[in-house]
Amino acid sequence: MFNKIARFSVRFRWPIIIVWILAVPILSSTLPKLSDVSKNDNSQFLPKNSQTQKALDLETSFQSKDTSDQEILVAVRSNGPLTSSDDAAINQVIVRVKKVDGVSQVRAVGTSKDGQAQEFLVGISSKAFGPDAINLVSDIRAQTKTNVPGLQVHLTGQLAQAADSQNANNKGKNNTEIYNVIFIIVLLLLVFRAALAPLVTLLPAGLALIIAQPLIAESTKIGVQVSFITEILLIVLLLGAGTDYGLFLVFRTREELRNGLQPKAAVVKALTRVGESITFSAATVAAALMCLLLASFGVYKGLGPALAIGLGVTLLAALTFLPALLAVLGRAVFWPAKTKGVKNKIGIWGRVADQVIKRPVVTLVVGVSLLLILSLGIVGYKTAGFSNQSAPASSDSALGQQALAQHFPAANDNPQYLLMTFSQPVWNNLEALYQAQNQLSSSPTFKAISGPFSINGTNFTPAQLQALHQAGGNSPINQALSQFISADGKTVRFYSVANTAASGSTTAANFTPQVQAALDKAAANAGAKEARIYGQDAAGYDISHIANNDLKRIIPIVLFIIGIILALLLRSLVAPWYLIASVALSYLASLGFAMFVFVHLQGGDGLNFILPFLMFIFLMALGQDYNILVMSRIREEAHNYKTLREAVTKAIGITGTTVTSAGLVLAGTFTVFGIAGGDKQFQEIGFSIAFGILLDTFFVRTLLVPSMVVILGRWNWWPSKLSARD
Repeated sequence: MFNKIARFSVRFRWPIIIVWILAVPILSSTLPKLSDVSKNDNSQFLPKNSQTQKALDLETSFQSKDTSDQEILVAVRSNGPLTSSDDAAINQVIVRVKKVDGVSQVRAVGTSKDGQAQEFLVGISSKAFGPDAINLVSDIRAQTKTNVPGLQVHLTGQLAQAADSQNANNKGKNNTEIYNVIFIIVLLLLVFRAALAPLVTLLPAGLALIIAQPLIAESTKIGVQVSFITEILLIVLLLGAGTDYGLFLVFRTREELRNGLQPKAAVVKALTRVGESITFSAATVAAALMCLLLASFGVYKGLGPALAIGLGVTLLAALTFLPALLAVLGRAVFWPAKTKGVKNKIGIWGRVADQVIKRPVVTLVVGVSLLLILSLGIVGYKTAGFSNQSAPASSDSALGQQALAQHFPAANDNPQYLLMTFSQPVWNNLEALYQAQNQLSSSPTFKAISGPFSINGTNFTPAQLQALHQAGGNSPINQALSQFISADGKTVRFYSVANTAASGSTTAANFTPQVQAALDKAAANAGAKEARIYGQDAAGYDISHIANNDLKRIIPIVLFIIGIILALLLRSLVAPWYLIASVALSYLASLGFAMFVFVHLQGGDGLNFILPFLMFIFLMALGQDYNILVMSRIREEAHNYKTLREAVTKAIGITGTTVTSAGLVLAGTFTVFGIAGGDKQFQEIGFSIAFGILLDTFFVRTLLVPSMVVILGRWNWWPSKLSARD
């Protein structure tokens, strides 16, 4: 089959090249952009039956029919109380904001107790809340400028923070893409010592990345969810893995040219030989990624098919566009290096393999011991980072949060919402609600509580609150009261700050059960029919449990599928076992290394919750890429040599440069991701996975696997015919 694909790609090389190039402008202009459909809020990826989503259903009671979101507008003077000039300027801002297309309402919450700040809720229209909502944030901010010295107006809230975070993320994503391309080209120049070879190897991967993005964006119409981590990992995976596939084919083409074949024939033979390895490598990763569809957490569920689509495009480019390009350029790809009259040398890796197989048992014991020592870092394993990626400290939304924390009750600063629903309007029994708020306030579980009986620092009795409600009107107090009691009077919201670590930390997230218990007790005494928590820490608690359960459930399935693929490729029921075990041990060692560096040494709150999952998928699946290349070449050479030792030496000697170059490319792309991502969580993910890939490339693949092959001998290939040979 691969011989036919190779001949087709070489024969129709010009039409294939033209089709690939034309696909870029056509798809980019007709399909949506990936960044337009990406989500930044982790809680948006929770399943419908999660506690956070159920709480969100109650929270909608505080939204009007034409409002899907409420942002916070805070006007503040840092050097004293607001002046009459400030009030006039603020009123002008509010008038302008109300006129912004997409704003459904602007409602005053009140003035701070120190008189230095005013707070407003800005309703976002249901029609405007969507892909264009980020642009709406810019439109609103354009209307908040004032000419009054010392007066500042900030827009903050979930959407505003997402906009600021996305702007920072886009910068990190662009840096990752640019620096990865530069890194790969420089590395390939050193590897090939040729002018065109690096560009030819990288071009199919870059083309696949550009084409895959609008295709993945289009797939969101059938339910694929895309997060920012998907966007940036797509760059890393396609540039890294795509360049690896290019290396497999370009190195083999150079080998066949040195063996005396003409360029077109060399391309055909090269693809015939390595096409199966490339395809099975991509299939292994894609199969592992598609297993993520079984996850409950939407980030994982969307990550799998999105990256699998990108990988499919990359494989297609490697099997068609790259051979066509090599056929057109011929020997010029490797200029000024010679490809005529040059013998293929065994090289340093062949000599290493020769030494390894002389003492395979010692090598295996020492290697496994070192991996087990690294794995000890897992002791005390814990995860963190469940909250959304925060906006930069200098951003408008962050400054708005600082103003809220300084001038309004503590519970307004990133609070947990405690929600109670009742069968009848609470106006019929305010005394019970009053007792519930007092019970929450006196509970050691909470540091601060704000509710309908304590508005902006002013306390009310049930009788006073009833009088305010009966008087009606649009007074600032009544407007502020509407954030605590819904329009139908059946849902009550309290702002709370738990008596634990800072919001957003793992400790705060793990404190959620205690918060829920205190809320349930107060709600039961008040006669509420339902009580839920809505907020960053409650969502973090949900994400933690759902994500960890996904990891436990999906790992065995991925291992099973990879085992089947390896068994089919190698025609063996023995080799897949130790190949999977070698990568699994490498995974545990890499996870232990990450824990040792980022938690034990740096004192981190825990590993980013998504790291163990990503590390498993990438090391387990991508690690098998090199297993597949090495083992398929050992199998190929085993047919040509009398002893398996000779076959191992020749195979490792020939593929060693390919594997190490591919490993350096892939590890380098993750390192660049860690440096250029612009965020601590990206550093943790990038550096940890890069370490795992290097460990797998230079240690597991070149030392442990050859030693296992030699120890098992012909049993590597059982039950195929090759196992009958000595």
